[in-house]
Order: sequence, then C-alpha cells, then structure tokens
Amino acid sequence: MTPRIRALRDQIAALQAELLDALREQEADVLIRLHVQRVEFEESVRQAHAQLKTSVFRWLVTNRPQNLLTGPIIYSLIVPLVLLDLCVSLYQASCFPIYRMAKVRRSDYIAFDRHKLEYLNWIEKFHCTYCAYGNGVLAFASEVAARTEEYFCPIKHAQKVLGCHDRYERFLAYGEAVDFSTKLEETRCKLSEGASTDVH
Repeated sequence: MTPRIRALRDQIAALQAELLDALREQEADVLIRLHVQRVEFEESVRQAHAQLKTSVFRWLVTNRPQNLLTGPIIYSLIVPLVLLDLCVSLYQASCFPIYRMAKVRRSDYIAFDRHKLEYLNWIEKFHCTYCAYGNGVLAFASEVAARTEEYFCPIKHAQKVLGCHDRYERFLAYGEAVDFSTKLEETRCKLSEGASTDVH
C-alpha cells in the first residue's frame, strides 16, 4: 500500500467518524435518550408520534397492492435467513477459536428497536422487525465471511468488484507474490490479536 493510499484511507476513516458524530448529534435533537441499550422518547414526542399513526384499516386500503401480493414471497425468506444465522453462528463458534480469531458480536449487527416508534402501526412494526433481522443477519454473515477471507486469502481481485467489505482495502495486491507466506502469517497474527489488519 503506497503512502498516498494509506493517507487517503485514514482521511476517509476520519470523515466517517466525523459523520457518525454529526448523526448522533442530530438524533439528540429528536429528544432521544439512551439508557443502557434502551431507547426512550420524551413524552411530548411520544404523544406527537401516536397522533401520526396510520390505522391498520387505512394502511391496508392505501397500501400499494403489489406490496401485499409480494408479502408471502418476502416472508418466506425467513427460513433461509434463520438457517444462515444458525449456520454462521455455529461456524464462528466452532472455527474462530481454532483460528484464534476475534469473534463477531452478533448483537452489533441485529438491532430490534423500531417497534418502539409510536407512529408505526403493528403491521409496520412487524415489517420493520423482519427487515432488521434479515439485514442484520446478512451483515453479520458478511463480517464473519470477511474475517474468514482475510485469514485464508487476503488478496485483491484482478477485476473491480462491487460491494467489497471494509477489510478488502487492506488485502494484498493481485499478483503480489513476494513474501506472500510471511505477509499472510502477519495478517493471521493480527487477526488473532483482534486487531485491524494492515498487510502492507
């Protein structure tokens, strides 16, 4: 990794941190208080939210018909999602200790809090809970797979690929054969320490 690329990467990381801070400040303006993983709204905000809630009947009447028609297909994915969740959790629990890799905290990726929003009716809350689980499982599985790839094959592809995980930018360049085994072992050592890996 060249010094310029390293500097740009550090600059991007700093901007991402700054953006997260700004988003947290904006959330505070909505009068949200966090109490040990519990979200609470001021009473005035809760009352205002409750007045904005759409009744289930009105929601069913005004909802797009295609949304209702595709509902069974969407919710049928719960089976492969739960299976993926179980398989990835089992794989990580059994293999990561053998590799001496830090485990991915599942709770960092799957959050259930949208059901506390008073402006959502029970159907909307159910949808939000399902989406939170589905996307959370996929993000959790993606991070487990990313750490696995970093352990076994931290090499970039020759062609550009979309949707790369955050660890990909630290991988070795395609065709960088000099000291590959040494660099691979360094990567694995850093992973076993739970540190972010910088293989260059």
